[in-house]
Amino acid sequence: MQNPRLAARYAKSLIDIAVEQNQLEEVKAEVDRFIGFAKVSPEFRTLFKSPIISSDKKLAILAALNKGQGHPILSGFIRLLVSKGREKVVNEILDAFIQQYETLKGIHRVKITTAQPLAADVKASLLSKIKTDTGIDKVELTELVKEEIIGGFILEYDNKRVDASIQRDLRDVKRQFLSNDYIFNIR
Repeated sequence: MQNPRLAARYAKSLIDIAVEQNQLEEVKAEVDRFIGFAKVSPEFRTLFKSPIISSDKKLAILAALNKGQGHPILSGFIRLLVSKGREKVVNEILDAFIQQYETLKGIHRVKITTAQPLAADVKASLLSKIKTDTGIDKVELTELVKEEIIGGFILEYDNKRVDASIQRDLRDVKRQFLSNDYIFNIR
């Protein structure tokens, strides 16, 4: 991220405008759609960062993608960013918008990494346990499968990380053996 403070200020402005006009959910849906374009097309993500493409051309491309259906608050906001020469950070601003929206709505992102995909009943049990243990009401669970953790899980939420993986256990055992002075003295 180039300038997180700048992105946060602009994102707050966008949220404030959307709340003031009672359009927060609609703007959030449009931001999600915009971010979806960026995920599908790396060219779209780099469009606003390109110094070669003129401001008018960037706005024309955005208008063509929206086909007149873009939300007026977000479209006007992006036009303002382009006119102020801040279009290079539009992706960061929209990411900051999502973070601030989730904070405003009390949504917490929880990421779980396992060696195998979770069964539906295990996932439901895990969500219930997270909600009761942390007091978090709204949880958005992201699942990631990495076979290299062998077993167990890695849980990440609110800048906390619980690593209960077999991979970590094996690393700990290896570290204990390597730091054990008795083993080195036997040789």
